[in-house]
Amino acid sequence: MSTDAIVLLKNDHKTVEDLFKKFEKTGSNAYVTKRKIVDSIIEGLTVHAYLEEEIFYPAAREAAPDTKDHVLESVEEHHVVVWMLSELKGMDPDDERFDAKVTVLIENVRHHVDEEEEDWFPDVREAMGRKRLQEIGQRMLESKPSAPRDPLKLQSATA
Repeated sequence: MSTDAIVLLKNDHKTVEDLFKKFEKTGSNAYVTKRKIVDSIIEGLTVHAYLEEEIFYPAAREAAPDTKDHVLESVEEHHVVVWMLSELKGMDPDDERFDAKVTVLIENVRHHVDEEEEDWFPDVREAMGRKRLQEIGQRMLESKPSAPRDPLKLQSATA
Protein backbone atom coordinates (compact mmCIF):
# COMPACT_ATOMS: atom_id res chain seq x y z
CA MET A 1 0.00 0.00 0.00
CA SER A 2 1.28 3.42 -0.93
CA THR A 3 2.11 5.80 1.86
CA ASP A 4 1.91 8.84 -0.43
CA ALA A 5 -0.16 11.35 1.58
CA ILE A 6 -2.21 12.52 -1.39
CA VAL A 7 -2.95 8.95 -2.47
CA LEU A 8 -4.10 8.16 1.09
CA LEU A 9 -6.37 11.22 1.17
CA LYS A 10 -7.84 10.37 -2.23
CA ASN A 11 -8.50 6.81 -1.03
CA ASP A 12 -10.39 8.26 1.95
CA HIS A 13 -12.36 10.47 -0.45
CA LYS A 14 -13.32 7.41 -2.49
CA THR A 15 -14.34 5.44 0.60
CA VAL A 16 -16.61 8.25 1.79
CA GLU A 17 -18.05 8.73 -1.70
CA ASP A 18 -18.95 5.04 -1.75
CA LEU A 19 -20.78 5.50 1.57
CA PHE A 20 -22.59 8.55 0.17
CA LYS A 21 -23.80 6.53 -2.82
CA LYS A 22 -24.89 3.70 -0.53
CA PHE A 23 -26.88 6.18 1.58
CA GLU A 24 -28.48 7.74 -1.51
CA LYS A 25 -29.66 4.30 -2.67
CA THR A 26 -31.12 3.36 0.73
CA GLY A 27 -34.88 3.31 1.00
CA SER A 28 -36.66 6.09 2.89
CA ASN A 29 -37.74 3.83 5.77
CA ALA A 30 -34.46 1.90 6.18
CA TYR A 31 -33.62 3.63 9.46
CA VAL A 32 -31.25 0.99 10.85
CA THR A 33 -29.28 0.84 7.60
CA LYS A 34 -29.12 4.63 7.36
CA ARG A 35 -27.86 4.90 10.94
CA LYS A 36 -25.05 2.40 10.24
CA ILE A 37 -24.02 4.18 7.03
CA VAL A 38 -24.08 7.61 8.67
CA ASP A 39 -22.07 6.33 11.64
CA SER A 40 -19.44 5.09 9.16
CA ILE A 41 -19.49 8.47 7.38
CA ILE A 42 -19.05 10.30 10.70
CA GLU A 43 -16.08 8.18 11.72
CA GLY A 44 -14.45 8.28 8.29
CA LEU A 45 -14.79 12.02 7.84
CA THR A 46 -13.71 12.80 11.40
CA VAL A 47 -10.52 10.74 11.15
CA HIS A 48 -9.82 12.12 7.66
CA ALA A 49 -10.29 15.74 8.75
CA TYR A 50 -8.05 15.18 11.77
CA LEU A 51 -5.23 13.84 9.58
CA GLU A 52 -5.58 16.75 7.18
CA GLU A 53 -5.71 19.41 9.89
CA GLU A 54 -2.95 18.03 12.10
CA ILE A 55 -0.50 16.67 9.55
CA PHE A 56 -1.25 17.34 5.89
CA TYR A 57 -2.38 20.98 5.87
CA PRO A 58 0.54 22.30 7.94
CA ALA A 59 3.01 20.42 5.71
CA ALA A 60 1.26 21.69 2.56
CA ARG A 61 1.42 25.29 3.80
CA GLU A 62 5.10 24.93 4.61
CA ALA A 63 6.02 23.35 1.27
CA ALA A 64 3.75 25.52 -0.89
CA PRO A 65 3.08 28.83 0.88
CA ASP A 66 0.84 29.95 -2.00
CA THR A 67 -1.68 27.27 -0.93
CA LYS A 68 -2.39 29.17 2.29
CA ASP A 69 -5.79 30.40 1.08
CA HIS A 70 -6.80 26.88 0.03
CA VAL A 71 -5.83 25.53 3.44
CA LEU A 72 -7.72 28.26 5.30
CA GLU A 73 -10.82 27.71 3.16
CA SER A 74 -10.57 23.96 3.71
CA VAL A 75 -10.46 24.42 7.49
CA GLU A 76 -13.60 26.58 7.27
CA GLU A 77 -15.29 23.88 5.18
CA HIS A 78 -14.27 21.34 7.83
CA HIS A 79 -15.82 23.59 10.47
CA VAL A 80 -19.22 23.41 8.76
CA VAL A 81 -18.91 19.66 8.17
CA VAL A 82 -17.86 18.74 11.73
CA TRP A 83 -20.85 20.55 13.20
CA MET A 84 -23.16 18.72 10.81
CA LEU A 85 -21.47 15.45 11.77
CA SER A 86 -21.94 16.18 15.46
CA GLU A 87 -25.63 16.93 14.89
CA LEU A 88 -26.09 13.74 12.85
CA LYS A 89 -24.34 11.72 15.55
CA GLY A 90 -27.15 12.44 17.98
CA MET A 91 -30.03 12.58 15.51
CA ASP A 92 -32.56 9.82 15.09
CA PRO A 93 -32.74 8.58 11.47
CA ASP A 94 -36.53 8.87 11.54
CA ASP A 95 -36.25 12.61 12.29
CA GLU A 96 -37.78 14.41 9.31
CA ARG A 97 -34.57 16.48 8.92
CA PHE A 98 -32.15 13.54 8.97
CA ASP A 99 -32.10 12.83 5.22
CA ALA A 100 -31.97 16.55 4.39
CA LYS A 101 -29.02 17.08 6.72
CA VAL A 102 -27.15 14.11 5.21
CA THR A 103 -27.86 15.45 1.72
CA VAL A 104 -26.42 18.87 2.59
CA LEU A 105 -23.41 17.17 4.21
CA ILE A 106 -22.83 15.15 1.03
CA GLU A 107 -23.03 18.28 -1.14
CA ASN A 108 -20.55 20.12 1.09
CA VAL A 109 -18.07 17.26 1.19
CA ARG A 110 -18.24 16.66 -2.56
CA HIS A 111 -17.49 20.35 -3.17
CA HIS A 112 -14.57 20.19 -0.71
CA VAL A 113 -13.14 17.03 -2.33
CA ASP A 114 -13.39 18.53 -5.83
CA GLU A 115 -11.50 21.63 -4.75
CA GLU A 116 -8.77 19.64 -3.03
CA GLU A 117 -8.25 17.12 -5.80
CA GLU A 118 -8.59 19.50 -8.74
CA ASP A 119 -7.34 22.86 -7.48
CA TRP A 120 -4.54 22.28 -5.07
CA PHE A 121 -3.37 18.69 -4.64
CA PRO A 122 -1.42 18.99 -7.92
CA ASP A 123 0.38 22.10 -6.63
CA VAL A 124 1.14 20.44 -3.30
CA ARG A 125 2.42 17.31 -5.07
CA GLU A 126 4.76 19.40 -7.19
CA ALA A 127 6.01 21.42 -4.22
CA MET A 128 6.57 18.46 -1.89
CA GLY A 129 7.80 15.71 -4.16
CA ARG A 130 7.42 11.98 -3.74
CA LYS A 131 9.78 11.43 -0.79
CA ARG A 132 8.19 14.13 1.38
CA LEU A 133 4.66 12.96 0.51
CA GLN A 134 5.61 9.44 1.56
CA GLU A 135 7.04 10.71 4.88
CA ILE A 136 3.84 12.64 5.58
CA GLY A 137 1.72 9.69 4.49
CA GLN A 138 3.58 7.44 6.91
CA ARG A 139 2.89 9.89 9.75
CA MET A 140 -0.78 9.92 8.75
CA LEU A 141 -0.97 6.11 8.77
CA GLU A 142 0.66 5.98 12.20
CA SER A 143 -1.73 8.63 13.57
CA LYS A 144 -4.92 7.12 12.17
CA PRO A 145 -5.61 4.59 14.97
CA SER A 146 -5.39 7.26 17.68
CA ALA A 147 -7.29 9.95 15.74
CA PRO A 148 -10.44 11.23 17.46
CA ARG A 149 -13.78 9.77 16.45
CA ASP A 150 -15.75 12.68 17.91
CA PRO A 151 -16.06 15.51 15.35
CA LEU A 152 -16.13 18.15 18.09
CA LYS A 153 -12.60 17.14 19.15
CA LEU A 154 -11.17 18.49 15.88
CA GLN A 155 -9.35 21.83 15.64
CA SER A 156 -11.83 22.98 13.01
CA ALA A 157 -14.76 22.53 15.41
CA THR A 158 -13.68 25.74 17.12
CA ALA A 159 -11.99 27.44 14.17
